[in-house]
Amino acid sequence: MQYDLCLPWYWEYDDVFVGIVERACIEEGISLWQIRPDNLLESITALYKGVTTFKTLLHRGQGEPTFEPIPRWAREFGARCINPEEVSAWSEDKATMHLELINAGLNTPYTILLSSFLEEPVISSLDLSPLGKNFVIKPSNQGGGYGVILGANSLDEILKARMEFPKEKYLVQAHITPQTLNGKPAWFRCFFSYGEAYPCWWNPETHIYQKVTAEEEAQFGLGRLNEITKRIASICKLDWFSTEIALADEFIVVDYVNDGIDTRIQSKAMDGVPDDVMESIAKQLVKIAKENV
Repeated sequence: MQYDLCLPWYWEYDDVFVGIVERACIEEGISLWQIRPDNLLESITALYKGVTTFKTLLHRGQGEPTFEPIPRWAREFGARCINPEEVSAWSEDKATMHLELINAGLNTPYTILLSSFLEEPVISSLDLSPLGKNFVIKPSNQGGGYGVILGANSLDEILKARMEFPKEKYLVQAHITPQTLNGKPAWFRCFFSYGEAYPCWWNPETHIYQKVTAEEEAQFGLGRLNEITKRIASICKLDWFSTEIALADEFIVVDYVNDGIDTRIQSKAMDGVPDDVMESIAKQLVKIAKENV
């Protein structure tokens, strides 16, 4: 049997997203194969014996080694991979993306790029004055805020931070203070899914989302968020991701590319993505599978 779309997943909070994808597949008239921990062994066995195969892979099993044979099979047999692993690995390197975005003419925070601790264990001096009073320290390849230090103000903090992930490059970035619009910080998390952008207000303290409305786009010139997000997509080549953009004196991309989106929805979790945004994201991803049938 051959399925149109394969969706491996294990995170319990992906269940609603998987349900949304399932409904979208039914609407598009394509078949969905869910691979979960309870059917993982039999599914991989069927896959490698050629009993059951698939045409497109939407992989949510990242970080769980027992799921790795599935994307490996997809690569070996030429299945369409949504967010291929090699593209994800390249685009999630913040140091690489920093340079790519600058070369593309996008604004980023003032940044000092540092070699990994293992590559350059001793840094004798750094001119931190262009960073301002406080700055942010980030490892190059971590996501979800891991290893990020906010409000740093000394060289000693930088030197110690580099030892937490000693194999990774580090970024030291100026702190960005956004404007206030309608009583809200002008800080946005924008989602991209297969050609479409979905900008949301995102409060960096509460992590609460609100969709950017057409009225707000017109009133504050926030249509630029769509343009910037699609420009980032053309650079990173991912099918779906999120990015953070702040409006200070100008629009500044503050967190470049986040693969492995947190798919929790707002009706189930206070800090989840607005339900209709996640539904639109899922429908766009299913379109990829539909076009690959």
